[in-house]
Amino acid sequence: MDRLTTKVARTNGIPIDEIKHVQVLKRSIDARQKSVKINLKVRVFVKEDFIEDRITLPEYPDVSNAPEVVIIGAGPAGLFAALRCVELGCKPIVIERGKDVRSRRRDLKAINRDHIVDVDSNYCFGEGGAGTYSDGKLYTRSKKRGDVQRILKILVGFGATDQILVDAHPHIGTNKLPDIIAAIREKIVERGGVIKFESRVVDLKIKNQEINEVVLRDGSSIISNRVILATGHSARDIFELLYHKKIEIESKPFALGVRVEHPQLLIDQIQYSCDTRSPYLPPSPYSVVKQVNGRGMYSFCMCPGGVIAPCATSPGEVVTNGWSPSKRDQPTANSGIVVELRSQDFKAFSNYGPLAAMYFQKSIEQQAWHVGGETQKVPAQRLTDMVNNKRSENLPVTSYKPGLTSADMSEVFPKFIHKVLQQGFVSFNKSMRGYLTNEAIVHAPESRTSSPVRIPRDFKTLEHIQIKGLYPCGEGAGYAGGIISAAIDGEKCAQACITTIKK
Repeated sequence: MDRLTTKVARTNGIPIDEIKHVQVLKRSIDARQKSVKINLKVRVFVKEDFIEDRITLPEYPDVSNAPEVVIIGAGPAGLFAALRCVELGCKPIVIERGKDVRSRRRDLKAINRDHIVDVDSNYCFGEGGAGTYSDGKLYTRSKKRGDVQRILKILVGFGATDQILVDAHPHIGTNKLPDIIAAIREKIVERGGVIKFESRVVDLKIKNQEINEVVLRDGSSIISNRVILATGHSARDIFELLYHKKIEIESKPFALGVRVEHPQLLIDQIQYSCDTRSPYLPPSPYSVVKQVNGRGMYSFCMCPGGVIAPCATSPGEVVTNGWSPSKRDQPTANSGIVVELRSQDFKAFSNYGPLAAMYFQKSIEQQAWHVGGETQKVPAQRLTDMVNNKRSENLPVTSYKPGLTSADMSEVFPKFIHKVLQQGFVSFNKSMRGYLTNEAIVHAPESRTSSPVRIPRDFKTLEHIQIKGLYPCGEGAGYAGGIISAAIDGEKCAQACITTIKK
């Protein structure tokens, strides 16, 4: 801070002894040139004392006896919907198929160590949703959708570092996020809300085109005509339920590909044009977008200093994702590298109607399971070998704990995806010299980039276009793409729902 104060004084011609404090408002890194710059937006206190802004949570009244709203799913959309319900004076009843954030850990260990997938408790299902144990990135481009800063401040109020208010690409980290999620849950319960864990929804009762009842796996049910459906992008059984009940849903294109892991040192050298990264710089991320054979191919959910995790939600499938701890101090960097898909790509599954994209996605994951040896070992190939159609004779150590099976990516993907990936990696290397290397290892597949289904809703009321009182919400409904946008959508749906109560 002394160096920053000196810089501010010199740049602005202010006597340094008159500067009481320099507050950093925004921080970003520009590594486009060989000389890396850290860009800061600051507020300078000249001849006046600095009084730190205190982040305070909204007022959450006691809602024990208030009107009830049922929320299905305790991911970011569901939890922020619940918080907003409490804030606006309604009682949320949150139904979550998985376990609380702490109990989930045993099931994650079972996937990593024993290759056992619990269909209700895994990296995607459970308190906090997919983001809890898959990184906690908070960067979003959806500023037009709502108040991003409000969501960030609420997260700070529940224990996140206030640096997420400053950084251009805010990140909490998988090691920190569980405590924040638990604090949110405790506040909801303390103020009279209810959270029911290990309670899978198996039916939605509809009467006169209005939601009427939510039925749980244990045979119990909750009578309600106000239901927010925030089940996440992997709740295939819910998509199936809606389809079989003739509740309108739509097939939605998504992106699918691989997760590539490099040594973090190599990515730092490429991005920062250096031999050794400066201690003043964080582990470098990267972002690449290319057009290949008329299709978009791009990096997705890039995790500097992170690890690759097994994210299957059912036995008989393999799915990868990535995450980073708060310090991003692991020796490897990984990123999803995915290919844009279109409706015509799912023609072979057209007999599934609006579930065609979902069944295409599922077929890739099941094929990866077969190729990987019918365990959670992931099909893998060195990157240059993949481009050159060469099966890797040996594989480097990976952060993916269940292990690897040497495979040719053409065994996992349809020809058109495999070809785009091969050509795309050559193109990537033109933007990031050194990226195409056999030090990097390709893991397949990265398939849960977004929901393969959209649940249509009215633009104004946010209710389902067919079923009154049902509010499709968040990533699973096709209206968000990450923690922040899902939280924003959760708040919007809660507010829209409560508006009907208070009319």
